[in-house]
Amino acid sequence: MRVASFNDGRVGFVKDGQVFEVREFGATRSGQLSAMRRLIEGWGNGEWGDDLPLCGPVPVDAVTLLPPVPDPTKIFAAPVNYRDHQVEMNESVQVSGLGLFLKAPSSLVGHGGQVQLPYTDRRFDHEGEVAVVIGRRARNVSKADALHHVFGYTALLDMTMRGGEDRSTRKSFETFTPMGPWIVTLDEVEDVEDLKFTCRLNGKVRQDAATSSLIWGLADLVAYASTVTTLEPGDVITSGTPAGVGPVVEGDSIKVDIEGIEGSLVVDVTAKGAVPCPTSG
Repeated sequence: MRVASFNDGRVGFVKDGQVFEVREFGATRSGQLSAMRRLIEGWGNGEWGDDLPLCGPVPVDAVTLLPPVPDPTKIFAAPVNYRDHQVEMNESVQVSGLGLFLKAPSSLVGHGGQVQLPYTDRRFDHEGEVAVVIGRRARNVSKADALHHVFGYTALLDMTMRGGEDRSTRKSFETFTPMGPWIVTLDEVEDVEDLKFTCRLNGKVRQDAATSSLIWGLADLVAYASTVTTLEPGDVITSGTPAGVGPVVEGDSIKVDIEGIEGSLVVDVTAKGAVPCPTSG
């Protein structure tokens, strides 16, 4: 299945360019778990399969796509998890020596949104990645069991300000975690640990890699994160980025394609309202 969040927080299945709303979950109301979180929890508890009653369809182009999970309790990200990226960044250590870091859930933005550059005098880079969405609560799970706790995968951009500030700060500005366009459940692909993906800047391929080249694979990342804290349905863990990262500026367009998604994550870049940075970096 391909499952999207759209408009006022409704959820729907995506097929052949159409969105079929799952009416049972309705819109997301203030103070309530998102419809996507409720849908994922129901899946994890075995309360539903792919036979939920649907309405529609509506063309995908006629809806506003939101981040697939608008309200994860946490977003874990992996630093230096491709050896070619380690070389290009001249890093002496990689993920096995760094662990994971957290990104603010408030940094999420959906397909078709804008990345807002906050400062006029700092460098900002694109980092295309593959993210998995937790489907069942997980605590201290083994690598062998880790993917049984995953609902699906999606595309993600880990936008980054270069400098010496704390990594989580540099990657948590509002709009610095574009995600989407929707979640693909694991049964749709042969092996999530061997997904090919590309990141394009203004139509030119900048990153071209596969999850099979990760230092820590997706199952490793889920297993490790579950030793740090309890993973809840809807939480996001993202893979880390391969070589090819580069700067973005006002007017740029970034596009991430991942095998099996049958859709792209596309965002534009704006510097409107940017101010000088208060820290030296």
